[in-house]
Amino acid sequence: MGKRILVCDDEEGIRESLKLILEKEHEVIFAETGDEAIDKIRSSSPDLVILDIKMPKKDGLETLKEIKRISPALKVIIATGYKSVETAQEAIKLGASDYIVKPFDREKILKIVQK
Repeated sequence: MGKRILVCDDEEGIRESLKLILEKEHEVIFAETGDEAIDKIRSSSPDLVILDIKMPKKDGLETLKEIKRISPALKVIIATGYKSVETAQEAIKLGASDYIVKPFDREKILKIVQK
């Protein structure tokens, strides 16, 4: 089995599409909120997090800051539906490894996850 990947997105359709893309080669676990993602990081020790930027309550940037506080070496890929270069740059400054834009391109996601 490949990596253990935590997918954090408040939209079930997005979680399902990432599951279909990743589950053949990787173990995929899910969270719907930033707080749930933090709990899963503590309990499941994922190798990689794919984190939605736009979520209710605690957004992706806030969650990213918290992830980096508790696990500085954990790789985080930001997922965004908004082609906002500023938001992506902010996420990179906060420690994200990369970002992907929704709707997802299967090959691009697999390439980023392998990296």
